[in-house]
Amino acid sequence: MKRKLKLTLEYDGARYCGWQSQPNGTAIQDILQQTLERITKQKTTVIGSGRTDAGVHAEAQVAHFITESGMKPLEFLKALNSLLPNDIVIKEVKEVPLEFHAQMSAVGKIYRYTVLTRDHPSALSYGRCLYTPYPLDLAAMRRGCRYLVGEHDFTSFRGPNCKAMSPVRTIKKITVWKDGAFIHFQFEGTGFLKYMIRIIMGTLLEVGHGRIPARRVREILEARDRQQAGPTAQPQGLFLVQVFYGKDNNGKKKVAEMRKK
Repeated sequence: MKRKLKLTLEYDGARYCGWQSQPNGTAIQDILQQTLERITKQKTTVIGSGRTDAGVHAEAQVAHFITESGMKPLEFLKALNSLLPNDIVIKEVKEVPLEFHAQMSAVGKIYRYTVLTRDHPSALSYGRCLYTPYPLDLAAMRRGCRYLVGEHDFTSFRGPNCKAMSPVRTIKKITVWKDGAFIHFQFEGTGFLKYMIRIIMGTLLEVGHGRIPARRVREILEARDRQQAGPTAQPQGLFLVQVFYGKDNNGKKKVAEMRKK
């Protein structure tokens, strides 16, 4: 009998070309599928809640797969973690209805971007933050963030070859806080375009360094022109923190809404 299992996993993306399988590198999806094939002796497709770029990390990525195995969720968790590399860990395995879909059922996500700002980098946090030796104007960056909250056309913050049908997205909240020399930027939204957060961060860093005023963020947003925005910030500071699902978790969403993800 076919069963659908939901995975919650964390990973360090430094060694991988991203979540999704690609012909020119090893992806998290590849490793999971190969490992499940070793366990179940059957080819298995793993579907994630969405892509993460090369070098991007996850604290709680969500994925699903279908299996005819009779193994219990906890048995899958232990088997997977015994075979996966140390930089990929399964945190939870849960049986879900067949209607559940890790991507299509998702109703929101939280990402966090971390910047280290002081006169020397960190050996221990290398690969997990963006380092800049120059001070940042945090008040100005917060003002810039305010223009981005709400439903907007984010064409100016959309990466090349983005396949989303619509550039309209909703950012519900942006939270900025300091932890010593680290500055964290947390984005909660219904969905994000390719490179969207990294381009936003590249633009906010321009504000923080005093190269552009905070009000320029609104002008960039309204221009709907990628050339107006700042550079794409490096991937290592970005983490997928959480994926949200509706109460029923059944994935019954309109096809048009699904394709926007």
